[in-house]
Amino acid sequence: MQFSHSDAIWQAFPELAAGALSADGVDASADVEEAIASFSAIAGARLAEAQESEFPEIQAWRRGFSRMGLKPTQYRSASEALLRRFRQEHALPRLHPLVDLCNAVSLAFAIPVAVFDTEKIAGDLQVRHATGHETYLTFSGQSEHPEPGEVIFADDEGRAHARRWTNRQSGLSAVRETTGSVLIVAEALHAGAGEDAASLVATLADAFARHWSVTAATAALSQASPRFAFQL
Repeated sequence: MQFSHSDAIWQAFPELAAGALSADGVDASADVEEAIASFSAIAGARLAEAQESEFPEIQAWRRGFSRMGLKPTQYRSASEALLRRFRQEHALPRLHPLVDLCNAVSLAFAIPVAVFDTEKIAGDLQVRHATGHETYLTFSGQSEHPEPGEVIFADDEGRAHARRWTNRQSGLSAVRETTGSVLIVAEALHAGAGEDAASLVATLADAFARHWSVTAATAALSQASPRFAFQL
């Protein structure tokens, strides 16, 4: 299986830096509460100094959404949405140990983190512009068609696993109790994005070893090295 960004995405966003991780052997029994508390504390300390909208990581994604023709206060990157909710409620809902951990890491780094159940992905997965014929399944079970030109995560069968790039994932490949193998993608556009995305992925790889006794495969993606091939 392979994950990549299309050439058109790299041309439009040359500042993009991404990290990817794949792992098998995930389950819902891990206790990650201590790690969540640690990462949440990092986010809390940053939010005590400034609101998330002032973070350079968030500002960069806002500029990116504007370049995609989206109003950035209407469609927020996943990391901004998480930080905003955390600032308001001082906690995030618990869904699954891996999802909860990734959300906490996203808070700490202010970088969007997507987690996909690879068994629900047909063939390869690519971040590309939509044709308008792809199908997207909401968490409530409704089917949508992304707008032509919209940036999506699409598999080989034309199923969109995320809409508006880092805005909203699909319910189809969401992590559930039965999930065993995952692909995780972190993407950033700010100055220093390459180092931060690599550090985030290394942090998650360490967490997999610690909480699931799993050795994860990782990759740093750039325009010069745009593809991550991994075994399921």
